[in-house]
Amino acid sequence: MEKLFVYGTLQNPDIQMRLVGRTITGIPDSLRGFRSHILMHYPTALPDADGEISGQVMEVTLDEISHFDEYETSAYLRVRVQLESGIEAWMYQGNPAVFGTILNDK
Repeated sequence: MEKLFVYGTLQNPDIQMRLVGRTITGIPDSLRGFRSHILMHYPTALPDADGEISGQVMEVTLDEISHFDEYETSAYLRVRVQLESGIEAWMYQGNPAVFGTILNDK
């Protein structure tokens, strides 16, 4: 099983059920060094030295991660992070090639 840190729509049981056919109970955790922005109507984690994101860690299979990858599209990059608990997990951060220009326009 893989660990996946989620902070936005992937916490929603309806989304989980639609994507992987089950609901996944996560454990609360947080991630420093990122801040969540609402961009294009979705929570988007972008690097920010002073930021912190609250979310949860879920245990998922590699097959489930492939479904989440499709859902997140190329607008997000799956990266490894170390959470405040010390757990290493995957997470989806906003792709700078997509969201960098949006932030620069603000």
